Amino acid sequence: MKKLFVFITLSILLSSANAQSHKNITIKGTALNGQGRKVELLRVADQISQLEKTLDTCLIGDDRHFDLRCWSNYPMLVTMQIENYSQSFYVEPGKDYEVVIPSFNWNIDESRNIFLAPETLPVVFTNTAPDDINILIDSIDRVIASFIENNYFYFDQKFKPSPYYFDSLVATVNRLCPDSGNDFVDRYKLFQLASTKYSLKFASRKGMINTYIKNNPILYHDENYMALFATLYANSISKGLKGIPVHRLAHWVYNLDLDTYIDSIGTDPLLRHEQVRELAALQALQESYYNFRYYDADMVVKMIEKLAQRTKFAEHRTIANNILENLHKSDNEKVQERNLDFSLPDVDKKMMSLNSLKGKWIYIAFVRVSDPFSVSEVETMAHFHNNNSDDVVFVTIDCDREFQKMFHFLKNSRHGAKYDWPWLHFNGNYDLLRHFQITAYPWFVLINPDGKIAYDITPAPSSGFLVSPPWSKPDNDETPKSHLFKN
Repeated sequence: MKKLFVFITLSILLSSANAQSHKNITIKGTALNGQGRKVELLRVADQISQLEKTLDTCLIGDDRHFDLRCWSNYPMLVTMQIENYSQSFYVEPGKDYEVVIPSFNWNIDESRNIFLAPETLPVVFTNTAPDDINILIDSIDRVIASFIENNYFYFDQKFKPSPYYFDSLVATVNRLCPDSGNDFVDRYKLFQLASTKYSLKFASRKGMINTYIKNNPILYHDENYMALFATLYANSISKGLKGIPVHRLAHWVYNLDLDTYIDSIGTDPLLRHEQVRELAALQALQESYYNFRYYDADMVVKMIEKLAQRTKFAEHRTIANNILENLHKSDNEKVQERNLDFSLPDVDKKMMSLNSLKGKWIYIAFVRVSDPFSVSEVETMAHFHNNNSDDVVFVTIDCDREFQKMFHFLKNSRHGAKYDWPWLHFNGNYDLLRHFQITAYPWFVLINPDGKIAYDITPAPSSGFLVSPPWSKPDNDETPKSHLFKN
């Protein structure tokens, strides 16, 4: 019995230690006026798929504190997001971070479109060591940006700049930001200078690949290396190669001829290496998915699935699965089924789910009653509301931060009574707004009886859309009109 107890105790301790090992990075923060808001910690899974993943979420407590945890075995770039405001920074394995978000005007998005003019979430690190990678990387970025800004004339392609000017930039960076002894930071400097050299056209693509890719190991774990790889091989295959036109590539994809596809692109001298070629092929297939002129999207997906099953490189299988997940997510965010399983409060604070309206057309207006353009469209909706059939339901979702704005607009306004259709408040549900890709107000979404979005961008009432909407039925009893010319 005693041995059993010891075994159980050891199992619990090992399980606890294993659980802790999965969270080797902590971020403890204080938001001076962010009580009750949701904080998200995000990262990009890899630089090829660009799949965004959520590492952790929490709510800022009444004491203004929050706590985020994640795991990594290598430094990585993460993004802290609250509502529609975000800030990115690097975190290292095994480190604890303390941050402060100063008093912040969360209502900025009500006075301007922050998707067109973003506002950075202020994140201030406290108790930061001088050798923190964020400080070192920021110094490198500042030196590069400052040198180019101060010597912009010498980098202007109109004047055919000499490579010596870029050599001066490298010398300045190495003088002001010497090697730190931190492999990640030193590689960041190397690849950042390489990307800058390529973007300023001081090096050819072939020269860059021969220097940084050819005969070098692929650093899958280093996102700065992978970002350079993705830049160098972007659109290098999917639009056709020398001797291999795009329609031939599309033919192999349509017939799921993976062997011919992979072997044929290897005729390019920059794709001779098997591992490099397969990784570049993954990137090319992802690009092909969006090139509907030549490629069949469904067959591209099957081709990626086939590559994921057959590859001998574990990293490529992971990247392929990330691409598939991201394509599926992108497809759902275009015109496919939308999840209507969310509940929002109406003007009387009674919760309502749009799922209850399934089976009918749903014309949703995302508005702000403090916005005159939104109010104008609501007026037009009211004009057409009584003339519409029972097959459609008008729904307005008010996205003003304060619930009282919607309440006063409907209850205390002399015009409020005529807006007699369901009105809901978004209730701080920013996931809902991102789900429907709301980036401006007013915004309209038409969902058909099958639960699918009918248009990529649904026309507004003022466009005349409601004059002859999709849900209107033709009058079968209408007498055929006579024609001037008859057969």
